[in-house]
Amino acid sequence: MSPRAAGRARYAVVGTGARAEMFVRALVLDHPDTTELVAFADINQARMDAHNRWLSELGHRPVPTYPAADFAVMLKKERVDVVLVTSVDVTHDEYVVAALRAGREVVTEKPMTVDAPRCRRILNTVSETGGRVTVAFNYRYNPLHEQVRRLLAEGAVGEIGSVHFEWLLDVRHGADYFRRWHRDKATSGGLMVHKASHHFDLVNWWLAATPVEVYAAGRLFFYGADGRRHGYARDYERAHGSPAAVDDPFALRLDAHPRLRELYLDAEAEDGYQRDRNVFAPGVSIEDDMAVLARYSTGATMTYHLTAYAPWEGYRVMVNGSRGRLELEVTENDFVDRGTAGAVKGAALHGTEAPAEGGGATLTLRPFWEPPRQIPIASRTRQGHGGADARMTGVLFGGQPDPLDRAATADDGALALLTGLAANRSFATGQPVRVADLLTPR
Repeated sequence: MSPRAAGRARYAVVGTGARAEMFVRALVLDHPDTTELVAFADINQARMDAHNRWLSELGHRPVPTYPAADFAVMLKKERVDVVLVTSVDVTHDEYVVAALRAGREVVTEKPMTVDAPRCRRILNTVSETGGRVTVAFNYRYNPLHEQVRRLLAEGAVGEIGSVHFEWLLDVRHGADYFRRWHRDKATSGGLMVHKASHHFDLVNWWLAATPVEVYAAGRLFFYGADGRRHGYARDYERAHGSPAAVDDPFALRLDAHPRLRELYLDAEAEDGYQRDRNVFAPGVSIEDDMAVLARYSTGATMTYHLTAYAPWEGYRVMVNGSRGRLELEVTENDFVDRGTAGAVKGAALHGTEAPAEGGGATLTLRPFWEPPRQIPIASRTRQGHGGADARMTGVLFGGQPDPLDRAATADDGALALLTGLAANRSFATGQPVRVADLLTPR
């Protein structure tokens, strides 16, 4: 019997960085009838203390805190039903596996993990224990993406032959991945895993298909030490306390953002983690310009491109079929103002702040032998990934109906992850990669 069937489910959050805040607010403010937040676990006590202080501001009592090393103790002592994993990506499997073996359910942030051995470990543990893992692919819950799913499932373009998917991260949002731990592929899997797994999951879901083979090319073009040739680099290691960073549009000023200051700047003494590295400093091992060609189980293909240094932010999806073409275009920010480029936006607080720049969306159906039709789009909001966060937590925490089967399983998480891992291997080898080979132990 699931925890929810027995009453209020008892949740513990492991990993109390910025992303945890959205989940914590959803638990204590939006779904108090079905959930109870009972504990935090992290390697950094200051971050847990910050979240407890914010809980007090919300009128909720502080919850017990545990060092990450005492994760198993926390599960037992606090009688945890569901573990919510929002830690650094490379540590996800550690907590997912421990929770499953202790008989707990798991909701984990995407990506489910960062490499094939860790993915195998999670899938094997799910199989051995019969446990449940849900991956928080919030993009599935965006009303626009739901419309695309419905239209394709209804046959709006007939049999799908191909998809073209372009994603642009602007020089404010994109730069943020190069300031923090994501800049190290060993901890994040690179943008093909950490960021694009969202997009690969959408294509899997839209097409009701699985990836078979991937060929890709990617490089670090704009950021990192070699990116200094473009003329934007300043000489500092991290922005805080550096005069050279004062008017740098690529610098994140932690002391200007109370939440980030408390979570990171004030917490540095415990673990030494610096959230505001120079995006042109040495040590970047991820790519910022990536192209992918994927073939799916249905025979359809996808061309995908991710740019992390664009002047505007948004995405274009074109689906070609036997009866026409569906086109989705979304502008999230039409430009980045130089004076506010170092402000928090998008990635830093994952969509909780409305961007100042203009945007919009269009959804166009182009049938054969007929004029194009503009499809009225679902209501849009600038909050929480277009309203997706609240819709997702309503299903995951509130038990709301899920007719589109949006809740992603561990298998779904693996399939999205494997497209990115195959792309990473193709970057290194220059050869096509069969996705199934990634899960075969070497």
